[in-house]
Amino acid sequence: MMTNPMTETQDQLEDVARRYAVRTTPFLERQLADMPADSPLARQFRPSVKELITSPDELADPIGDNLKSPVAGIVHRYPDRVLLKPVHVCAAYCRFCFRREVVGPGSESLNDEELEKALSYVAKHTELREVILTGGDPLLLSPRRLHYILGTLDRMDHIELVRFHTRLPIHDPKRITPDLVTALTSPDRATVWVAIHVNHADEFAPEVCHAVASLSKAGIPLVSQTVLLKDVNNNVDALEALFRACLRNRIKPYYLHHPDMAKGTNHFRLEIEEGRALLKALRGRLTGIALPHYILDRPGALGKVPLGPSWPEDWADSQA
Repeated sequence: MMTNPMTETQDQLEDVARRYAVRTTPFLERQLADMPADSPLARQFRPSVKELITSPDELADPIGDNLKSPVAGIVHRYPDRVLLKPVHVCAAYCRFCFRREVVGPGSESLNDEELEKALSYVAKHTELREVILTGGDPLLLSPRRLHYILGTLDRMDHIELVRFHTRLPIHDPKRITPDLVTALTSPDRATVWVAIHVNHADEFAPEVCHAVASLSKAGIPLVSQTVLLKDVNNNVDALEALFRACLRNRIKPYYLHHPDMAKGTNHFRLEIEEGRALLKALRGRLTGIALPHYILDRPGALGKVPLGPSWPEDWADSQA
């Protein structure tokens, strides 16, 4: 008996949804409706049966968060900074997410007691200078809760910088409300930065640009994070357009991540040498402030290492 390929594909997609969180937003759905199924945006948010394939070298905790988590919600990998993960959900779920094993509906965010223990850890470790709120997406927290967390950190004399890593302006820009912006600008002493995760110039819809502008006009410094993804942005034209769009929106390109070894993401990965060649090509086409650091977050909690072209070996043929 022959199997209906459409039924088989639907069954497989349901398997994907059972394995990894699948969710978009009405805003993203409106964008996706006008784009082909193989567009850079669709590839980031539409589930694929390829996610059911797990390579032997893929990991549930690809960068070793669990190895450096002394208390719930804290990852202390570097001497002067910690991650604080108060929430484990996002407005939408990227298909390449390196925390796809621990984020999604049903994932537990920090309760009040856990949050207090996490903040107490930061208070006790006076060698720290920076707290990086991530998750999940920390900007999904209510303005009231954000104000509380920032106020608590601001009262710690050793904390100079609080950084938020978010995709919310891309996922659901209307949620970047005046109340949220006010909460982010509430500290008296510590400086707040926001790192916006964006992978393709097509993500800068007018609503996204407006949301980003509300942050920059409030005086919040903005940087970007991008993941280098096969069949999404792994060509020099796409990266050039993306980084130019970032600068137009007052976002400094910061990190270009080589894909992590998360389970079911092999179809997004490419060779490091391809990424290095792209960065080399971009250097002749873009101003220096448009060029991010090309980095790899090593498995086993070993931290980030730069992958960009080195001098002079990689530039022996350059006329620059």
